[in-house]
Amino acid sequence: MFRGCHKIGQQCGAAGARTSRRRKSRCVFAVRLALSTAACLLAGAIHARTAYAYIGPGAGFVFVGSFLVLLVTFVLVLFSLLTWPVRCVARAFRRRKAKRRHQDVGRVVILGLDGLKPELAERLMDEGELPNLARLREHGTFARLNTTYPSISPVAWSSFQTGANPGRHNIFDFLSRDASTYMPVLSSVEMGKVDRSLSLGPYSIPLGKPSIRPMRKSKPFWHILGEHGVSSCILRVPVTFPPEKYRGVMLSGMCVPDLIGTQGSFVAYTTRDDIRIEHEGGAVVRVERNGNVVNAELTGPEDFLKKRGGRLSVPLKVVIDGDGASAQLNVADQSLKLTKGRHSDWIRIRFSAGLGMSVSGVCKFLLVEANPHFTLYVTPINIDPDRPALPISHPFVYSSYLAKLLGTFSTLGLAEDTWALSEGVIDEAAFLEQCYTFHDERERMFFNALGRTGEDVCVCVFDTTDRIQHMFWRYLDKSHPANRGKDIEQHAGAITDLYRRMDGLVGRTLDRLGKRDVLIVMSDHGFQPFSRGVNVNSWLHQNGYLALKDGAEESGEWFSSVDWTRTKAYAMGLGGLYVNQKGREAQGIVPDGDEKRLLKEELIARLSGLKDTGGNRTGITQVWDSADLYAGPYRENAPDLIIGYGAGYRASWDSVTGKVGAPVFEDNKMCWGGDHCIDPRLVPGVLFSNRRIDPGENPNIMDIAPTVLAAFGIEKPGYMDGKPLEFERESGD
Repeated sequence: MFRGCHKIGQQCGAAGARTSRRRKSRCVFAVRLALSTAACLLAGAIHARTAYAYIGPGAGFVFVGSFLVLLVTFVLVLFSLLTWPVRCVARAFRRRKAKRRHQDVGRVVILGLDGLKPELAERLMDEGELPNLARLREHGTFARLNTTYPSISPVAWSSFQTGANPGRHNIFDFLSRDASTYMPVLSSVEMGKVDRSLSLGPYSIPLGKPSIRPMRKSKPFWHILGEHGVSSCILRVPVTFPPEKYRGVMLSGMCVPDLIGTQGSFVAYTTRDDIRIEHEGGAVVRVERNGNVVNAELTGPEDFLKKRGGRLSVPLKVVIDGDGASAQLNVADQSLKLTKGRHSDWIRIRFSAGLGMSVSGVCKFLLVEANPHFTLYVTPINIDPDRPALPISHPFVYSSYLAKLLGTFSTLGLAEDTWALSEGVIDEAAFLEQCYTFHDERERMFFNALGRTGEDVCVCVFDTTDRIQHMFWRYLDKSHPANRGKDIEQHAGAITDLYRRMDGLVGRTLDRLGKRDVLIVMSDHGFQPFSRGVNVNSWLHQNGYLALKDGAEESGEWFSSVDWTRTKAYAMGLGGLYVNQKGREAQGIVPDGDEKRLLKEELIARLSGLKDTGGNRTGITQVWDSADLYAGPYRENAPDLIIGYGAGYRASWDSVTGKVGAPVFEDNKMCWGGDHCIDPRLVPGVLFSNRRIDPGENPNIMDIAPTVLAAFGIEKPGYMDGKPLEFERESGD
């Protein structure tokens, strides 16, 4: 597999001497982390007012902390400290045994640059803009990395970590559907409720905690590495929430909720009447200005402790300076100065629920305007990494360790607030500031981990590439519908600058690698413009496959006016189409067997090659039967058909949320002007490495997991569909 190392300049050689120091630093890190655990638990016992909380989307939270839990956990930590030397020796023996067959491999370091587009990277390399990636291309590998069907981030990253097709890992989209209600559910995690509670006056005290169950199946490669004595540091890889136990440390990524249980909900306090939230993702709170003072409430999670329910909140007061260029913010017994147009630092907000219990989150504030109108933007309230309300890392205190070492950081899975920009609450400059602030936080985590990782694995995914391309792709096409009446010059270089910054990250990573270290730089998919939306549900309605209730001419969100007793098929999510199957859906009418098969064949024939009514372009290039795409025990959970949209197209915003009756084709006027949820053949990802990959290979994102296993001499398990990539020996070795 890995037959010799190809050198990238002389800088890697200089780093090789640091390997032994990294081994020592790993031991120091283990001790520090254990001590940090003990310190955090002692602090929790001393400050008994704060208890752990568990959050469920739309279900609030429940407090479960107790002195007994703290005591038992402290005893376990003490036991861990006492047995640490023995475990270190045993782990070193297992690691040495695992690596015996591949002594030419040091560490494996994977940089995930979500959404990096190979064609754009290639052009910028040719123009001399990306010297570090160009060096990898010249002396190592640059290839297109085939992605999953569909080319959606949670699907692709699940295949990355498991080496398996979606039929084996059970993730087919951001959303799945509840067949009993036709309502959407998050595909990656299932949040349960507490079954029992104790009634105490106005309080209903939960006896236990709700379940948080990952829906991604199959085993990630770092679990298998751990079973062979190889530890891993996994930072912000999507679909790793809730974190699972394994040999190593992890900070969960995409799909971590905010403190109120959503995938990210901002708040805008404003005196304006013209700010409207047209889509999910935030709320507008109208406020009154009394002179230079604005008073409001910052609302947090649901109060699951009180029988009457409601939301917890803290008072918020803003005193505007005379010229409106700044203001004094008072919130949660804290006072800070806000400068117009700049985000504040992270502010910890503690929400008290009574009985001496509280839960804390962190957020940032942005004074958007102060004169004559007032608008204050508040980011989604993130789970506090120092005092997490639910597990976002493994071990549980790892996030607290990072927060104490590096400072507070974003924990929300989709941290960059694309909705606030789309809804016009913040502008492009504020969005970029936010993105790069979060990116810098992650860089500090990554390089801290890299400095403490010896001959093991370090993986970190950076989302900035995906978010900025989504929101700034329209600048690459002046005719994009989203540009009408908007500036198209000020940030015209945003994406080029983004790629330059990522190239700098690659260069700083190379500076820290040794001779035998393997670097993989990869993306889960590429990018294309998103200029026109396709409402598949409207097409189904117009062509007799989806029926509305008598008297209805259109349907609101989530099929509110659909007559399921006369509906044969419906679309949900970004790439899926379901047959309304009898015995599977609550009101299914299409029998399984030949009738379903013929319906699928008919839909494939009619939708594949569907032309845009506003021109002669192809809106849908191909529709696939999922039975032909997937294999594995979870294939039956997939949509019946997978839709591949043409370049420039995607499922429309209305189609994704189950609206029916809008035009089939319509302009996309949102700032979200680039996308990848289309025909996967049009959006491959990138694969760079400091090793040469056999040019005869056709790499797929499923190949990364078995390739990492092969680097440590570990055979891939039978469920993995990917293949270990063959690396060439350097000429003359």
